[in-house]
Amino acid sequence: MPSKSRSDPKPAEVADRLHSAAIHLLRRLRRVDEASGLSAPKLSALSVVVFAGPIRLGDLAAAEQIRPPSMTRIVQQLESQGVVRREPDPGDGRATRIAATPKGHRLLKQGRGRRVNLLVEWLGGLDTADIHKLEKGLVVLEQLLKK
Repeated sequence: MPSKSRSDPKPAEVADRLHSAAIHLLRRLRRVDEASGLSAPKLSALSVVVFAGPIRLGDLAAAEQIRPPSMTRIVQQLESQGVVRREPDPGDGRATRIAATPKGHRLLKQGRGRRVNLLVEWLGGLDTADIHKLEKGLVVLEQLLKK
């Protein structure tokens, strides 16, 4: 096992920098979300519905870390915009699940495209060596997220 020198990065320092960078990156990317016509909370809820599949309202509220009454209002607004719909829960005839409509899927895909395009623009300002470094870092980050 290689010994650590004084210049080796400390995990706590790397974690702090990674946390800060991730927050700043997402905040800057969110600026293009205005084009969707949905607020950040609505886009976040729609994203959970799209990627989690049909989901009960309580589970959606838990995933978004908000109270069910607040999620009820968000879902009602998303329904009125035609991006989600309620459907019967096949496991419980008394319950319903929230599902994304084709319009909701399209809206989320378009939003992701805008964010990715903005990242492509930013990456265009880097040289090839820096892009390679970033790609290597992403491999490590993706491995970390699988744990």
